[in-house]
Amino acid sequence: MEKNSIMDEKDEKILRILKENSKLTTHKISKKILMPITTIHNRIKKLEKEGIIKRYTIELDNKKIGKNIAAYIHIVVDYKLLKEIKMSQHELARKLKQNEFVEEAAMVTGGTDIIIKVRVKDIDELDDFVTKKLRNIDGIEKTQTMIVLNEI
Repeated sequence: MEKNSIMDEKDEKILRILKENSKLTTHKISKKILMPITTIHNRIKKLEKEGIIKRYTIELDNKKIGKNIAAYIHIVVDYKLLKEIKMSQHELARKLKQNEFVEEAAMVTGGTDIIIKVRVKDIDELDDFVTKKLRNIDGIEKTQTMIVLNEI
């Protein structure tokens, strides 16, 4: 974790616990790290105010909700076309992230410009997403899809 002048060791302990289970009450966190409940509450509020804690989220059992296939898709950007349509690589990545199947989008270095992680119900849905939607977005030159065999 990057050292931040606003945070100390106690804040880091609180963050580790919240990353593991953000649903824990301040009372339970207090018992785990032997700090007063009001201190825990105030520190969490400070971390939220400072933007260190951006949001709370959930981890889903994707198989139980019918999202059985995960894949990483490497995207090569057509910068010439992006320039013509007055769109930046950042804007393209944000546009991709808005798609219902896209869980993550990252701009990267190397032979690929953007990597997205998608989750779909089956291979047909993945095929439809890649061939009919993704490859038809202006600014995308080429894609390479890697299906996840097992998530650790």
